[in-house]
Amino acid sequence: MAKELSNPTPMQQVNNPSPMQQAINPAPLQQVLKPAETTKINPVPLQKLIKHDRSMITMSDDNMMVKQIHATHAPDGREFDVKPLFQLVEDILNRATPAAQTRIETSDDRTNQASFIALLEALSFTIDRISCEIAYKSLGGGDAHATTLSIFNLLTSYSWEAKLVLTLSAFAVNYGEFWLLAQISSSNQLAKSMAILKQVPTILEHSGQLKPRFDALNNLIRAMVAITRCIIEFKELPSMYISQDVPALATAMTHIPTAVYWTIRSVVACATQITTLTSMGHEYWISATNEAWELSTMAHKINSILDLLKKQLTLCYQYIDDKRNAETFQMLLNLFESIHIDNMKILRALISPKDDVQPLLEGSTKRRVNIDVLRRKNVLLLISGLSISHDELSILDQIYNESRDHGTRMESQYEVVWIPVVDRSVVWTDAMQDRFVTLQATMPWYSVYTPTLIDKAVIRFIKEVWHFRNKPILVVLDPQGKVVSPNAIHMMWIWGSTAFPFTSLREEALWREESWKLELLVDGIDPTILNWIKEGKFIYLYGGTDMEWIRKFTTTARAVASAARIPLEMVYVGQSKKREQVRKCTTAITVEKLSYCWQDLTMVWFFWTRLESMMFSKIQLGRTVDVDPMLREIKKLISYDKEGGWAVLSNGSFVFVNGHSSTVLLTFTEYNAWKDDVPPKGFDIAYMDFHTKLEGFRRTSSAQSASASWRSTSLLGAAMTRTP
Repeated sequence: MAKELSNPTPMQQVNNPSPMQQAINPAPLQQVLKPAETTKINPVPLQKLIKHDRSMITMSDDNMMVKQIHATHAPDGREFDVKPLFQLVEDILNRATPAAQTRIETSDDRTNQASFIALLEALSFTIDRISCEIAYKSLGGGDAHATTLSIFNLLTSYSWEAKLVLTLSAFAVNYGEFWLLAQISSSNQLAKSMAILKQVPTILEHSGQLKPRFDALNNLIRAMVAITRCIIEFKELPSMYISQDVPALATAMTHIPTAVYWTIRSVVACATQITTLTSMGHEYWISATNEAWELSTMAHKINSILDLLKKQLTLCYQYIDDKRNAETFQMLLNLFESIHIDNMKILRALISPKDDVQPLLEGSTKRRVNIDVLRRKNVLLLISGLSISHDELSILDQIYNESRDHGTRMESQYEVVWIPVVDRSVVWTDAMQDRFVTLQATMPWYSVYTPTLIDKAVIRFIKEVWHFRNKPILVVLDPQGKVVSPNAIHMMWIWGSTAFPFTSLREEALWREESWKLELLVDGIDPTILNWIKEGKFIYLYGGTDMEWIRKFTTTARAVASAARIPLEMVYVGQSKKREQVRKCTTAITVEKLSYCWQDLTMVWFFWTRLESMMFSKIQLGRTVDVDPMLREIKKLISYDKEGGWAVLSNGSFVFVNGHSSTVLLTFTEYNAWKDDVPPKGFDIAYMDFHTKLEGFRRTSSAQSASASWRSTSLLGAAMTRTP
């Protein structure tokens, strides 16, 4: 075998082809070069060569041509991997191309492998035959179509992509030799002597006059390489995901023979140009005026076919992608329905389907780590887009760090992993990358190293099974990878790490410990209010963005508290949506010293987020306002916020009023109507009784609306005070 793979001399290769060469192409060279064809070759004017080609481009019948080349196509079933040979040819053509803008480095260099060397030895005889055929017919003035068909006849037993690569290889040998001599002749005497024989110095002296021709030649060569690469890609499509009855692939397969024909014919045209240049001299090129146009026409035809094939290839890749995604999606469904001894299979499927060895970034050290750091741990998957807000991250950071401060407590025994979900159909921009890096840098927990690690099927699973839309969700996995909560974000907002292990049973238990009191609304937000509760003060939380109402409410409430001799504190907590207006109101309230405010608007956001989370939690547990007083009060407060203004009044922990802006202010305004009830009932009960009457009248009065003017509301109060 070693003897067969040794490098034979050219004559040995012709007279004594190796067994492998005989297997691939048994016809000896003597049969190719027939006696009648070995007569003296006379130079033919270049215009005559081009004339043949032009007639074929403009007058050939593609249908007839396709029938002719199909008649020569009889593959024997033996195939070889054309990719290494094509990579070698592509490298030669790119390095040989004058003033090329790019250089392609082969990323998968297999040209030094023994198997490739053996293959090349077996194919070299065929490549030489093609080269000789092209050179002989070019100098003999042969018709371009006939020359192309003769190459097809030489390559009868090969597949379409193999025909292309072998023909390009034959061209690359001569084209590469020409430009190699041009590049090294100044520093190598042997190359200099050979270059003189091939008239290279003279040609280079007239490079300016020849530039249009070389530009057209280079453009055509690039088109030939591109369409060959595209056809090879069709060959490499995985048959397990796509078959030839798929419309996109079927369409491509009908056009590939035509593409192969015009590419090989273009090779003949390019080879003719180089051969005539080196054998007939530059004056033939300069005197001929239409050749650049001919080459450009050929390049246009190749590129037109390439555009069609690329469209079909894109459809094929989309079809394969859809099939793979469907397969992966089903695999994920099956995984989550199965029982596992740990969470590794689940996490690898979600975070590292491509077996990336270090798919995670550790939060504190910012070093890449293996997914094994999460083995048999409770894992909280923080799933969000790049639009996750500073408020959300700030509160989560606070909760997470508090849990780390109590490392021995049960509720701290979990890890958080951020899974960024991005739209793969949108081009990943520098701005998006900057946003991702900025978010990742602020997170003290683990995060997926890059969004590209998250497979499309995983994103589909997250959206369809875990119902992720735009708002962040927190999916909780136990140490075996089982989902114990498809979204515990609301539990995290309400109770923080105390909600661990974030199950529905734990959620039920936590609600049983709660009641409608002020601590429920402000716990974990502001310790100042908790201190006021301990001191037994009256505390009024209020919101809205109507500064006129805010001034009236705070002024009147303080005057009534002074008259009733009760200790009062008031807190402005803004509104759920209008952030900029809340900021302006906070500034005005602080300047005018109307009440206490939360200067950090994250606290305002957290107050409303917790309130909405309470409502979602109750609804998720199947509660209704008919049987759950807490849910009734929560929904009432949220509805008041949407209408504009509100106030929650408490005596220490005891919330005695949760009311609309109109009725709570009117109750204070009409203090004289109920002040006599304060001594026997207490301030809170007296206020609550009068406010209840106002609220009932407000609900039953069809003429009264939430946006009524304060004058109309005052008339309502007057009517109420006259009611027996």
